[in-house]
Amino acid sequence: LQILGQYPVPPGTPADLPGMEYAGTVQAAGPRTFRFRPGDRVMGLVPGAAFAERLVTHEREAVPVPERVPLTEAAAIPEAFFTAFDALVLQGRLGAGERVLVHAVASGVGTAAAQVVQAAAATAIGTGRDAGKLERAVALVPFTPLTVARDGPRFAEQVLELTGGEGVDLVLDLVGGRYTAESLACLAPRGRMMLVGTVDGVRSELDLRLALGKRAQITGTVLRARPLEEKMSLARAVERHVLPLFARGTYRPVVDRVLPVDQVAEAFEHLVADRNVGKIVLAWSGR
Repeated sequence: LQILGQYPVPPGTPADLPGMEYAGTVQAAGPRTFRFRPGDRVMGLVPGAAFAERLVTHEREAVPVPERVPLTEAAAIPEAFFTAFDALVLQGRLGAGERVLVHAVASGVGTAAAQVVQAAAATAIGTGRDAGKLERAVALVPFTPLTVARDGPRFAEQVLELTGGEGVDLVLDLVGGRYTAESLACLAPRGRMMLVGTVDGVRSELDLRLALGKRAQITGTVLRARPLEEKMSLARAVERHVLPLFARGTYRPVVDRVLPVDQVAEAFEHLVADRNVGKIVLAWSGR
C-alpha cells in the first residue's frame, strides 16, 4: 500500500524505502544497551525502511527470535502477530469460548489471528474472496471458512447461521469499507469490532440503531503511527505472552514463499495478484 501511495509514512521515515518488519542478527550495540549483544538474533517492527541490509532500532522495540525458528520464518512474525495479539487480546479482550470473525483470514495478520483465537480457547470464522486460498489456509490454521463475493460482500446472514443466530463476540476487520456494516449486522450484543485495515475503502454506511441496540464497541487501531513508548510496551507484552507459544509449537508463522531480494518485483506482483496465503519474505543473500 505504501508503494501504491495508499499508506502514508510517519514523519521522519523515508517514503521511497518500504518495509516495516525485519529479522536478523545484531551487528553492533550501543554503549548503553543491555538486552542484546552482537550475534543475537532479533526481530521487530520499524516505521519503515526495513527493505535494507542493515537498520537501526531501539533495543526495547526488538524482541529475540524464538529458538529453532529460522530467520526467514521469524521475518513473518512481527507485523502479523504483534497486530493480531494487540487487537484481539490487549484491546479486544478476547476470552475463552467466544466466537471471532476474522476478515482476510488468509493474509499474514489473518493467519496469525486464527492461531491467537485458538490459543485462547475461542473459535474463529474466517472470510476470504478466494475459495482456493481459504482451502489452503484452513489446512494450515484452524477456522471455519466463509467465501465472500468480490463484487458485493454479504456474509452477515451466513455468520448468524453458523452461530445459531447469536452472532460473533469479536470482529477483526482487516478490510473495512463495505465489510464494516455487514460485520455490525452479525455482531452479538455487547460485541466488539476491531477496525485495523481499509483495503476495501475508507467509507462505510452504518445503521447506528444496530450499534446502539447491541451496545457495540467499535475501536480503530493502527501500530505504525504510535509513539515509541507504546511500541516498546507492545514489544514487551509480545515477548512475555506470545513468544513462549512459538517455543511450544502453539504458534507458527505462515510463509507463502521466500524470495531473494533481487526478486522483489516478482514478490510484489504475487502480492498484488492476491495469490499469497500468509507472508512473502525477502531474504538477503548470505544472511
